[in-house]
Amino acid sequence: MTVTPVSSKPAAPPSDSRARISAFMKSLQDSICENLARIDGKGEFKQDMWERPEGGGGRSRVMTGGDVFEQGGVNFSEVQGETLPPSILKQRPEAAGHGFYATGTSMVLHPHNPFIPTVHLNYRYFEAGPVWWFGGGADLTPYYPFHEDAAHFHSTFKQACDRYHGEYYNVFKRWCDEYFYLKHRQETRGVGGLFFDYQDGRGQLYRGPNPDGGAAAYSNELGDVEPRSWDDLFNFVNTCGHSFIPAYEPIVDRRRNTEYTERQRNFQLYRRGRYVEFNLVYDRGTIFGLQTNGRTESILMSLPPLVRWEYGYTPEPGTPEAELYDTFLNPQDWANWSPSESKA
Repeated sequence: MTVTPVSSKPAAPPSDSRARISAFMKSLQDSICENLARIDGKGEFKQDMWERPEGGGGRSRVMTGGDVFEQGGVNFSEVQGETLPPSILKQRPEAAGHGFYATGTSMVLHPHNPFIPTVHLNYRYFEAGPVWWFGGGADLTPYYPFHEDAAHFHSTFKQACDRYHGEYYNVFKRWCDEYFYLKHRQETRGVGGLFFDYQDGRGQLYRGPNPDGGAAAYSNELGDVEPRSWDDLFNFVNTCGHSFIPAYEPIVDRRRNTEYTERQRNFQLYRRGRYVEFNLVYDRGTIFGLQTNGRTESILMSLPPLVRWEYGYTPEPGTPEAELYDTFLNPQDWANWSPSESKA
């Protein structure tokens, strides 16, 4: 795995960086859980506190059997240690020889109703000696296609991005499409959203492993963007984190009372299999957590409670299932979609 190189050293983070980012990640978990419990109206989050023998720990909150959410988890973790995991050394070899600190909040929601999309969020921060960066994003995985839902989700995060840089969304949306891609299936996991990593305020915006992809090509045209401080990036991540509820709640409200059939439920369970495949094969958070001896139950809380596989499935032409494959599992310019473009 290669990462786009940068030429200069990042500015040192503020002396209280770890305290500030830790407080933010905890407050983000609190805010999301409070709002999700309100939206669901029935389910409650169960909390588990855990400690990591090598240093740090976290708190996992899981809701099961809610009115809307069949299962949902919102995790906070904060770990430190002296031995860097191999995945980090491959990406940032200059971190070798330094102890590390990493913290983040992550969330995955699996609704009962097939018409409500699964959704994922993760924001994280990493330090090791001279190396530090922010990463994260959010993405939407629908089972039944609604153009207005995908457009609302994307436009909400584009507005958050545009407050800080006019090109954030253009790069990070493309990066998300490329990251949440199942190579062995040759399809995206869903309709995407935002994904960014290794943001330390210098160089190009795209800092990922695919130099031949669309995100790299777009970022290369921009070249190095103006330097951004630790506080600039912290504020950006803060805004993105708190944009999740406005991005997702209206979708839930539109779809929660839609009646569905057993066939539609079975299709949802079949497509959940793609979620499992991605998280176990490609997801960097899963890999990092397992390599750093994180809490397995918390790492794997992203997996759905029920799932099914079907050999050689092909959607029937002209059905909503076929539209999902033909349109929604291919990158689209969702933020600029208008109702006149819909086939409905």
